[in-house]
Amino acid sequence: MKMAFVHLHVHSEYSLLDATCRIPELVARAAELGMPALALTDHGVVSGTIKFYQAAKETGIKPILGCELYVSPRSRRTREAIKGEPNYYHLVALAQNEQG
Repeated sequence: MKMAFVHLHVHSEYSLLDATCRIPELVARAAELGMPALALTDHGVVSGTIKFYQAAKETGIKPILGCELYVSPRSRRTREAIKGEPNYYHLVALAQNEQG
């Protein structure tokens, strides 16, 4: 039995300063590797979701929509660091259906 692999944490060119993957090439490579699905989880934005969704559907890959969110333990306005504590955390959120 062959096991399928799916990336659930992928950034595209919409994650500025973090990735350079263009969505059409990203989806084409996933199809070439035989991935049944692929998630797009850009940093703090969902600007590439429609382009990603359309490209994935055209290629026969199940698109998984998501976002890598920033979570602050205090306030989003807090800038000063507390010694030994991170200022923020990353949280990968994936949509399960149209409600959430």
